Amino acid sequence: MPILNSPVSSETVELAGLRFEMYRFNTVVVGTGAAGYNAADSLCAAGVPAGDVGVVTEGRLMGTSRNTGSDKQTYYRLTEAGGEPDSVFGMAWTLFEGGSMHGDIALVEAALSSRCFHKLVQIGVPFPHNRYGEYVGYKTDHDPKQRATSCGPLTSRYMTERLETHVMERGIPLFDGYRVLAVVTTGGEPRKACGLIALDVNSQTVPALALFNCTNVVWAAGGPSAIHHASVYPESQTCAMGAALEAGAPGVNLTESQYGIASTKFRWNLSGTYQQVLPTYISTDKNGEDPKEFLDKYFATPKETARGIFLKGYQWPFDPSKLGRGGSSLVDLAVFMEKKKGRRVFLDFRRNPSALGEGMISERLDGKNLDEETYSYLERSGALLGTPIARLRHMNPLAYKLYLDNGIDLAREMLEIAVCAQHNNGGLKVNLWWESDLKHFFPVGEAAGTLGVHRPGGSALNSTQVGSTRAAQFIAANYGEAPAPAEKFLEIVAQPVAKVSARIQKILMCHGTEDPETRERGQKLMDSCGAFIRPAKKVKEAAETTRQALASFEERSRARDMDELLAALIDRDILLTRYVYLCAIDEYIERGGRSRGSSLICDEEDLTVENCASEGIPVSLDGGKFSDRICEVRLEPGADGLPVCRFEWVKVRPVPADREEWFENVYNAWLRGEIIR
Repeated sequence: MPILNSPVSSETVELAGLRFEMYRFNTVVVGTGAAGYNAADSLCAAGVPAGDVGVVTEGRLMGTSRNTGSDKQTYYRLTEAGGEPDSVFGMAWTLFEGGSMHGDIALVEAALSSRCFHKLVQIGVPFPHNRYGEYVGYKTDHDPKQRATSCGPLTSRYMTERLETHVMERGIPLFDGYRVLAVVTTGGEPRKACGLIALDVNSQTVPALALFNCTNVVWAAGGPSAIHHASVYPESQTCAMGAALEAGAPGVNLTESQYGIASTKFRWNLSGTYQQVLPTYISTDKNGEDPKEFLDKYFATPKETARGIFLKGYQWPFDPSKLGRGGSSLVDLAVFMEKKKGRRVFLDFRRNPSALGEGMISERLDGKNLDEETYSYLERSGALLGTPIARLRHMNPLAYKLYLDNGIDLAREMLEIAVCAQHNNGGLKVNLWWESDLKHFFPVGEAAGTLGVHRPGGSALNSTQVGSTRAAQFIAANYGEAPAPAEKFLEIVAQPVAKVSARIQKILMCHGTEDPETRERGQKLMDSCGAFIRPAKKVKEAAETTRQALASFEERSRARDMDELLAALIDRDILLTRYVYLCAIDEYIERGGRSRGSSLICDEEDLTVENCASEGIPVSLDGGKFSDRICEVRLEPGADGLPVCRFEWVKVRPVPADREEWFENVYNAWLRGEIIR
């Protein structure tokens, strides 16, 4: 059934000679990941009837939350074990100090972290605690405490599955197989979201469009997943960011994505234990022949090589500030340089790297080429074993089993890798209640641009729960009214429907020559200049190339059935998204921005390895120049009818120092309904 928890009432309406099914809800949640499901569940918990909430998804099983992870996927929250002091304010400062993040949003992310974590525990997400009930933690990247916890490689999947069960038990209807093509907005100022136009992928009729008339939209559709080719996003998740940008929702911090080493046959992050067990980095020719180790060219001593691999576990995202002598990001750069030469790159867990000086296989590590931190970590973990695979099976058997369950036995074969796009810290602009400048529109999860340049590992999962909880609180308290009457909504939606229908008809009637590799070519264009290495001139050229591709898109595209039509409409969203992201990168560079976060701004010709081992790679870092500002971008129609980007640089708001903490005052303000507003 495409509609779960049915029956759902609908109305058949006519517009421009076409028939549509129209559904009415107070709030429609777009997306079925950890953020979307928590939004729907939290709306009902806050008092919104289940029948007034609808969940719409292109595919219930397709999203990032359900299909990605790492060695032990991290969830970041306030420390709840041991004697080391922690506080909401302290966690907020950790988030804020990552740069280009609003301090009040950082405070909210910290303040709700315990509440959201314990909700997940309560509904059955298996976070571990010790025999005394302490939810112990560990340090993750950019984390001064031990705030990280994990259920293993599949933390976000467990979250999604348990939240989904809760949503279904509440009787909230779920529309599975509906691709949102446009967000319907009212005219005037401020503009408001008031509905959605979606393609019903389940229908045998081409095209079959559905209308959602609603008071609020919660946008939990994920990040810019399909703009890159080297990507650890699941192939099943495609972009939906373009529809939100086109509707008038501003973007923020779109320059700040994370990149790191991941496997490519089965897309998965290779952080944490996968690196700390010290696998061997091997490159081969295109046919898998001529295997060679290659990291020794980038490090001065075997001990530095081993330490660089080990630190990739803690410091998984590529970071240009870690390209000095012995820096862990030299590993990412080495992988990139090998692939640039046309070679394939692998991790081999069957044998030790030559840097260990132990021989390819040994009974036990003696640690003579290990620095103190690496040796101590392996010793304390009881993992001074002879091979990387033995160490992995001992320290993290689930990390080994994960690949085995996906047809890859790390004890028998090498694992092909690349430096891949993993997460966007930026996204759509939100306020303290996760509402966009486009009113009644609430981006949550990765779609919301709440995180700064650097962030602690696992803070993104915390943000999925905090943002969706806040949006639900605000909607329940302030936006509970019914959607517009059908007649009024049909007046509002007539022009957007005509526009979408005309585009679809052009694609269906087109005899263009677009071939199926178009998406891949565009993704590789983005990789060449808008990924972790960003040559300034190429960025500008790629942005203009993408804009022109948008101009001729309908003439070049073709579709003969529902699958091809869906693919073409997704391609257009990817084009829009890529254009805005490239323009944001170009704007940052034009303003004098330098390397920061997880991106290196330089020409590829400057990446030479002659002096790398002794000196590292010379990098011009931004030095915090833009850390006190955030770049906002709006997509607008240009004079030639093509989209253009408008930018505004705003000062970050500080972590609030004058917040009310006196209980009696807060209590009475709460009773008067003055808090959630």
